Amino acid sequence: MIGIYLVISLVIASMLYFFRNKTVSNILLSCFIIVQWALTIHAYNNLEIVQWVYFMPDSISVILLIVLSIIAIPAFFHSTIYFTKHPYSPREEGMYYAAMVILLAALSAAYLSNHIAITWIFVELTTLSASALIYHRRNLKTLEGTWKYVFVCSISITLVFIGILFLTIAIQQEGFKDLTYKSLLADAPVLSVFWLKLAFLFIFTGFTAKAGLVPMYTAGIDAKDKAPYPAAALFSSVLMNVGFLGIFRFYEIISRTSILPWANKIMMISGILSIFVATVYMLRVKNIKRMMAYSSVEHMGIVVLGLAAGGVGYFAAILHIVLHSLAKPAMFFQFGQIYRIYGSKSVYDVGNYFKYNITGAIVLLLAFFIITGMPPSGLFISEFMVFRSLFEAGNLWLLIIVLLLLTIIIWAFGKNVFKMLFINPIGFNDDNIEKIHPSESISQFVLFALVIYLGLNPPDMLVNLINASIINLPH
Repeated sequence: MIGIYLVISLVIASMLYFFRNKTVSNILLSCFIIVQWALTIHAYNNLEIVQWVYFMPDSISVILLIVLSIIAIPAFFHSTIYFTKHPYSPREEGMYYAAMVILLAALSAAYLSNHIAITWIFVELTTLSASALIYHRRNLKTLEGTWKYVFVCSISITLVFIGILFLTIAIQQEGFKDLTYKSLLADAPVLSVFWLKLAFLFIFTGFTAKAGLVPMYTAGIDAKDKAPYPAAALFSSVLMNVGFLGIFRFYEIISRTSILPWANKIMMISGILSIFVATVYMLRVKNIKRMMAYSSVEHMGIVVLGLAAGGVGYFAAILHIVLHSLAKPAMFFQFGQIYRIYGSKSVYDVGNYFKYNITGAIVLLLAFFIITGMPPSGLFISEFMVFRSLFEAGNLWLLIIVLLLLTIIIWAFGKNVFKMLFINPIGFNDDNIEKIHPSESISQFVLFALVIYLGLNPPDMLVNLINASIINLPH
């Protein structure tokens, strides 16, 4: 199925680029959504079955694939709105949709890959397709953002490649040749600690560019700022997830070895520094899209801390990834409405949003409570579980620091959101503002409802998939 899916995706992407007709594009995008869900359902029904030699659906890949398939629907919907309100040439529109399809296909393949080198190849493909989306507006600012993204991601993917080479040395010393994750899990206990440490340092550092973690988080910030908001919604969720998955799969391997405590320390340092960096910038940044991007850095820091703390933190990390991936795109979709009314990304230029877009303002108010992890947000549940895991692991001082930083983030985030909602903008002329139809906010309400429901009352299917995802980790 994965081979058929990739071929169909490539054909659809090619047709989107060459057949530049809106009706044809909508049909092709609908076909891609159907194929995407067909792959997702097939993967769920064929867990642990090797497909096309190097691909094997497992629980964690199916979870992320379901999230991707859900987010793809509103991403395409809001893309059509974007092109209706911001006319571009048929060529530019065709390039945008083709790049988005290739990005989603590459992410799906990376999720399902059972071979670390194949994962590396498709992660590199996400860089190329994402770059086309970042450069969509084709001006000096997007050019700068694109080159920054390509440069940082090229370094990061090179680091991952070097890490794979070190891993190859480790397995060859023991007479092994197989780089599939299943074989690496089995072989891990006998591999050289020296080479595994080097491999972990390079692979973890490399994947932080996609995951949005310190030290290479900078690539994602500019990408989310410069890309059109439907593409930024994908960058802040499903694209970050592939970075997390790369880290998670190698962490599973490391968990079978004696260097696990050392690896946990490395991840905790990255996690707490990510939250610290997000805190510093959230206090200063006034660009709305960058504010949301730094919020993603904070949440990924929480995820890594949960994973490194162990215990209930394993479950919490996966659950937090799912909930964040549903919540953050809703904020970017809402930004599209904000920009159409005010024509600015600056918090200073946005205000009294309830007056101009009541439905959108309710979304923004809900977003504040959902994203900051306040009840009834499902993120409150996953964050509480992470805090519990840190406490049970004996990291009390680290927990206190995290709580302090998150309190500052809530204050900084809330100050900007409530300013946008209730304080009059300076020098804003509201004579000819666009009237936003409430139906454009439906997707955001649906995504927020999922975040609340999945956090407070996760269905058995999700619980079973998460438990199966962490079964290889020490308990």
